[in-house]
Amino acid sequence: MNKSVYKRVLLKLSGESLAEQDGGFGIDVGAIKNLANEVLDGKNLGVEIAIVIGGGNIFRGATASKLGMERVTGDYMGMLSTIINGLALQHALEDVGIQTRVQTAMEIPQVAEPYIRRRAIRHLEKGRVVIFAAGTGNPYFTTDTAASLRAIEIGADVIFKATKVDGIYSADPMIDDSAVKFNQLNYLEILKQGLKVMDSTSVSLCMDNKLPMIIFNVREKNSIKRVLMGEAIGTKVGVDL
Repeated sequence: MNKSVYKRVLLKLSGESLAEQDGGFGIDVGAIKNLANEVLDGKNLGVEIAIVIGGGNIFRGATASKLGMERVTGDYMGMLSTIINGLALQHALEDVGIQTRVQTAMEIPQVAEPYIRRRAIRHLEKGRVVIFAAGTGNPYFTTDTAASLRAIEIGADVIFKATKVDGIYSADPMIDDSAVKFNQLNYLEILKQGLKVMDSTSVSLCMDNKLPMIIFNVREKNSIKRVLMGEAIGTKVGVDL
């Protein structure tokens, strides 16, 4: 029988993973349905899954800068975008039969539960997927940092960072043919080399709390299931590697 090597994981999704293509805008029906089915395959292995989602498919910080908007306002708009994505993903997951709860770091009781750590853990123990939206609830912190923070708080075994490439490269493989893929790295190497995987706050949190991370391409079929079963895909990041 297929079995996960992890008991509880946190899946970090970019907002763009809900769009038709990377860098796209809005929510694509096909993309979100595919994502829901990928998560379902993972759930069927008996693993507890929490999700942190970004909002770049709806609103980007760069847009705020172009408008001459102050950073704090732009960040709050970004947080609201993640809530919209969280609700859309909740619907898609429940559509394939996965009980799902959305918890937000900004209180919007008409829409979702507030983030309460013990309640989130109880949902996971009952077999529900929990989507953490609105980042940390504070400006100046990315959803990557929110993912590290929530993963540590709920006692996740690992962070799965779902991206558009199949791991970490020495440069952007989309524009640089000479980019070299790393199969494994430690957090210190990421910070020293300035690799654009997650922001330094997020990386430092994982490093200090010895939380491993796996970066992989979520658009590849069965990628979530494969990484849950311990298959060596993407790039593994840890403290002692």
